[in-house]
Amino acid sequence: MRRRESQMELKHLQALVGIADTGSFSAAAEALGTVQSNVSAHVARLERELDVTLVDRSTGRLTEEGQVVVTRARRMMAELDAIVSDVVSMRSQVRGRVRLGMIGTTGRWLVPQLFARLRQRYPEVVLTVTDGTNTTLEPQLLNGQLDLAVVTMPVPSDELSASPLFDEDLVLVVARNHPLAKAERPLPMAALGDLELVLPSPGTALREEIDAAAGFAGVVLHPLMELDGLRMIASLTFDGHGPSVLPATAVPERLRDQFELLGIEGLPRRRVGVALRVRGLPSAAARALIDLLYAVVQDESAVPGGLHPALPARR
Repeated sequence: MRRRESQMELKHLQALVGIADTGSFSAAAEALGTVQSNVSAHVARLERELDVTLVDRSTGRLTEEGQVVVTRARRMMAELDAIVSDVVSMRSQVRGRVRLGMIGTTGRWLVPQLFARLRQRYPEVVLTVTDGTNTTLEPQLLNGQLDLAVVTMPVPSDELSASPLFDEDLVLVVARNHPLAKAERPLPMAALGDLELVLPSPGTALREEIDAAAGFAGVVLHPLMELDGLRMIASLTFDGHGPSVLPATAVPERLRDQFELLGIEGLPRRRVGVALRVRGLPSAAARALIDLLYAVVQDESAVPGGLHPALPARR
């Protein structure tokens, strides 16, 4: 049987991605700067090409097949953006758009430093930052919504790779009036077993590290609350809801006179890295941004206490 030649066009894929991003044909048309009839025609053409329904017209939601197409389309468009960035950067200054994901506790101190250096070194690079947790950022990186992400290592997907950016101390954070605040340091792991703690959700990378260290010491933890998101955990501790185990950088300098950061014997450091898709080459603009990330963490005057930079990976 002779294979039919594909007539799929980029504008057809862009229309479908637009619907995925905005939730309707009309909103996609507005976002793409066209009219709804064009979006409808592009999607219909794509559906005929693939011989499947990609959008449920009664709800405006993508079908399962539509979601698969959008995931691959995002990656294709990211690669096209990278081509343009690379070619333009060979002729002139590095330029292009980079979509960066950032875990919240790190973004609080790292993003301002990054923007300052970016404006000075690469003024033609446009940076968009998405704040989130590993749980929310990794899927966006996989489907092409992000070009790279600063996340807690390890990353579980075989389709992502991560290079260490820095390690940071994990500490028990208690209010200055807490009974442990004046205890001899570092505290034994057993001290955690006597507390009700605000902890990361089970299954998250940091919780697995904490549980492994506690289990090795024969300590049973008693969660007061379990949350996916260190910034939320930190906020609850700062508001007086209970002690927590946090990376040292999660406690801003302005609050360090109100809380004690207590080292715990046997508690490992948290490793934070730069994650990329295994398939696909980062654009010139993305590569420049990665270099700046490492430059920031290597600058002792720019980073909080408790952070230990890693050497840049060779690319």
